[in-house]
Amino acid sequence: MDLRVMGWDPQLLHTLHQLMDTSDEAVEKSFSAPSRTYVRDAKAMASTPMDVKELPNSYMFVIDMPGLKSSDIKVQVEDDNVLIISGERKREENKDQEIKYLRMERRIGKFMRKFVLPENANTDSVSAVCQDGVLTVTVNKVPPPEPKKPKTIEVKIA
Repeated sequence: MDLRVMGWDPQLLHTLHQLMDTSDEAVEKSFSAPSRTYVRDAKAMASTPMDVKELPNSYMFVIDMPGLKSSDIKVQVEDDNVLIISGERKREENKDQEIKYLRMERRIGKFMRKFVLPENANTDSVSAVCQDGVLTVTVNKVPPPEPKKPKTIEVKIA
């Protein structure tokens, strides 16, 4: 009997047959794949918007962080030349009331940005200030070495 006559698609049967023959290990592996939420959060971490400025005596990193407290933000220098800015935005918890979100557009979760600092960055002199929802991290530059002055040698008459 031809199953196509009855409206069955042979490709559908082949796919169903493959699913039934799939081992438990393969099924387990498919469930351990990254979820949409994980992928979305990973993109959010990589796309935290910021401006990087170079001033005559410093580098400045300016990042919008609305609604975050200073305890939610971490600024670190790793390996003597990598600036790491990270933190977490958490969802408000109201256990007293039942909350039904009609729309959720503000990002929650962890974020992180890493920057390799130039050689002239003074990693011992880093400051971070958060004001009005804007984090400003300033990394001072190492002053350039002073040019050597020519040494004058007295000429003696012999």
